[in-house]
Amino acid sequence: MKALFYTQDASIRQQLADEISHENNKQLQSVGKKGNSIRPQVVDELANHPIFQIPWGHNREIITYCKSVKEALFYVQKTIENGWSRAVLMNFMEADLFSAQGKALTNFSRLLPEPQSDLANQILKDPYNFDFLTLTENYKEKELEDALTTNITKFLLELGQGFAYIGRQVPVKIGETERFIDLLFYHLELRCFVVIELKAGKFEAEHIGKLGLYVSAINHQKKKETDGPTIGMIICKTKDSVEVQYSLEIVNQPIGVSEYQLAKLLPDNLKSSLPSIEELEEQLRKI
Repeated sequence: MKALFYTQDASIRQQLADEISHENNKQLQSVGKKGNSIRPQVVDELANHPIFQIPWGHNREIITYCKSVKEALFYVQKTIENGWSRAVLMNFMEADLFSAQGKALTNFSRLLPEPQSDLANQILKDPYNFDFLTLTENYKEKELEDALTTNITKFLLELGQGFAYIGRQVPVKIGETERFIDLLFYHLELRCFVVIELKAGKFEAEHIGKLGLYVSAINHQKKKETDGPTIGMIICKTKDSVEVQYSLEIVNQPIGVSEYQLAKLLPDNLKSSLPSIEELEEQLRKI
C-alpha cells in the first residue's frame, strides 16, 4: 500500500505522513498494531492526496532523492501540474529546481498587485541552469543569446511552464532611437510580456535602468488592455545581492535579477575550430 509505504518513519526520509491530517496519521499508525488492513475511511480520505496522482516510478525517484517532506511534495505537485515524464522529473531534481524556484531578487511585491506579484515571484528562479549550452571561455552576450535561442526548447523548459517565446533582438522605437531587446516572451498564466536581458558578466546597477526603459516601451507599444504589467528579468553570470536590492528600490518597473550556471567552458583556442551555426546550416543544406 502506498499510504503505508509513505508513512514508514524509519525507512522513508520524507515521512509524507506529516502532510496528511493528524487524525489520519494516528489511524495509519494504529494499523501496524491492529492488523493488515487500512480502515476504509482512511483510504477514502487519502485517495485524493497528490502522492497517489503520479506513477509509482515517479514516487520512487522522489523519495530516493528528496531530503524533506516539503521538497518531496514540491516535486509531486510540479509533476501533476506539468505532466512530467520520469526523465524530465529527474532532470529537474538534479538541477535542484526546489532550491532555485522563487529565489530571484525582485521588486514585484512593491510594484505588482496581488496575486500577480506572488505568481511572478514563483516563476523566477535563481540560479538558472544552462548546462545544455556549450560555450568557449570569454564568450560574449551575443554568443550566449545565440546558444540559448538555438536551444530554445531546452531554454523554455528551464524557464518553466507558461513562457511563450516571441523573439530575439526585438526592435522598439524609443524617441528617435531604435533599440533591441535581447529576448521577449509572453507568460500565459501571468498574461503579460516578459523582457529578458542577458549579461555575460557581473550585474551592474546601470543594467536596471536600461531594462526599465525596455519594459516601459513594451507597455506603451505592445501591451493590450487585457494584459498585465510587463515584467523584466536580468539573467547574469554573477551578482552582488546588496547592489541588486538597492538598484531595485529606485526603479518603478517590476524587475527580477537572477544568475545562471554553466557546466563547463571550452578553451578559447578551440573556438576557431568549431563550426558556426551558419556553417552547420550550410552543410545541412548540402546534405
